[in-house]
Amino acid sequence: MEDRQGAPEERRVKRLRRFLLPAVGLVLLATYLLVTGPSELPDDAAAGATIPAETALALLDAESAAIRTLYAREIVGEGSRQKLAFNENWRQRSVAAGPVPAQLLRVTAQRLQARVPGLTLSLGSDFPLLQEDLFTGAQAALYQEVKKSLEPRFHYDPASRRTTAMFPDRASTEACVNCHNRHPGAAKQDWVLSESMGATVWSYSGRRVTPEATLRMLDALRESAVEAYGAYLQKVAHFEAPARPAVGELWPRDGFYLPDQESFRQALENQNSAATLNRLFAAVTPRPVKRASK
Repeated sequence: MEDRQGAPEERRVKRLRRFLLPAVGLVLLATYLLVTGPSELPDDAAAGATIPAETALALLDAESAAIRTLYAREIVGEGSRQKLAFNENWRQRSVAAGPVPAQLLRVTAQRLQARVPGLTLSLGSDFPLLQEDLFTGAQAALYQEVKKSLEPRFHYDPASRRTTAMFPDRASTEACVNCHNRHPGAAKQDWVLSESMGATVWSYSGRRVTPEATLRMLDALRESAVEAYGAYLQKVAHFEAPARPAVGELWPRDGFYLPDQESFRQALENQNSAATLNRLFAAVTPRPVKRASK
């Protein structure tokens, strides 16, 4: 019988086709609009089908936030109800637990940077569970602005030629709130839904990026998150029998189960693809020019 998931390279090609082909159609349409649009289009519209790096980072952050919300809600939230454990010390051999959402992001970020060296991602807060995630210096000051406005902040450094973006990381599920409020080492234990619990910080080596490159970064992010989840499943395989959930197509909402890596991937694709492509389409399609009334 043929392996369910296929060879790694075949899976990568199939995944790119599923993710990229619909998007390429949108990109080509947007490029056509840029080239054949009305003469009132601004001069920079004809410079080529590129988008600001800030826009690409916003797309990546929206994708990342959706991935972590899925993990927090369906794996951590539902899993906790089934007596699955999640702990910041999950990597220790003696700890039968999975990563909390912030740690899933950290593993994702490490794998993402290996795939896209010019792109970095980190998470910080003024009240982190881990001291290594504490914002300091200029980042701490910038975060206070983000925390107050709940709006992202962008900066381009001509010296390093890097674009940096900080996005508020809001409590999106009860699982996030409960985990932080019940943690014995938490410096703050009165979190509420939608409150900014910290911020994600992205950095990209450039000021503009093509839609195609943005799509490939999105795909790299998604694959990195799937691999990060796979690292959790590898740990689960070594749990003692009473604490080891069955891994397959079922989810914690169905009982003492965890979805396998391919099921997790499919859930991400089903949840995120349409919204991500719509955001990209909005980013590369020129807005209609308002004509002055006579």
